[in-house]
Amino acid sequence: MPDAEHGRVSNRAETHLYNLVERNVPIPSKRKLRPSGDALRTLVETSLDDDKALDVVVIDLAGKTQIADYMVIASGQSSRQVGAMAEHLSQKIKEAGIKDVAVEGAGQGDWVLIDAGDVLIHLFRPEVRDFYGLEKLWSVPDVVAGSAVSAQHPMSGTIA
Repeated sequence: MPDAEHGRVSNRAETHLYNLVERNVPIPSKRKLRPSGDALRTLVETSLDDDKALDVVVIDLAGKTQIADYMVIASGQSSRQVGAMAEHLSQKIKEAGIKDVAVEGAGQGDWVLIDAGDVLIHLFRPEVRDFYGLEKLWSVPDVVAGSAVSAQHPMSGTIA
């Protein structure tokens, strides 16, 4: 309550503020920390595995572009599966603390792009994925270890 004579807050409020500042008492925050690119990539791979995505490829974009750390490309067997994978992924990414998730193309389910900041996710029906060939565009040799790849690079042959 303000002190009318001095225009200050009451002693009790001053004491509380003093305790917080002088004793370095951490002020609790309701804000979640944004997951790192690696943690987000793992979340995306896990979600896609749970949804039975086909031919999941993770491309390391570090040093190639500043738009993201990773690009994940996967296929679904139908437009319905692609749409469901996109819905599940965007929900899990938001729950992980990333509120500004952009989703494009979910209505058609042929090619869905999810921009999660550090990770870009492309979900395709197989024929659409073959037509656009994003793996070839981004030089697949830098695929992250442990990811399954069924694409070929013109210079190095089959990547496993």
